[in-house]
Amino acid sequence: MICGLKEIRFAAILLHQPHHQGNMAFTGKYEFEGDENYEDFVKKIGLPSDKIEMGRNCKIVTEVVQNGNDFTWTQHFPGGHTTTNTFTIGKEADMETMGGKKFKATVKMEDGKIVADFPNYHHTAEICGGKLVETSTTSGVVYKRTSKRIA
Repeated sequence: MICGLKEIRFAAILLHQPHHQGNMAFTGKYEFEGDENYEDFVKKIGLPSDKIEMGRNCKIVTEVVQNGNDFTWTQHFPGGHTTTNTFTIGKEADMETMGGKKFKATVKMEDGKIVADFPNYHHTAEICGGKLVETSTTSGVVYKRTSKRIA
């Protein structure tokens, strides 16, 4: 598997899961390490300027708990804000974006990646080299966020 191809997506609500045939679990705690195309992406999806500033180089900690196909995906933002999404692969679930927008989505597993369509973008998450790599794509703009495992 090659990291960083067009299939990786950022999501304000990060999603984690196992790799290839489920032999590589997403369970863990990950801290923001770096990103690419943040500003272009968040402007394209219409994030308000106050949230854009708040999210810039934000040390988000993502916690993923996986039990088979069931996931709890939590993002902890500085200042105490937390977003949690609970979902089962292949089943529709109530979700929330980092901007607080609620929506329904069916999260899938494709080639070891978690895949979900958010209201304004397509998101994938995978474990690559022990890191959580998320990619979000909208209107030709690709945002990539990498987080290192801390637990």
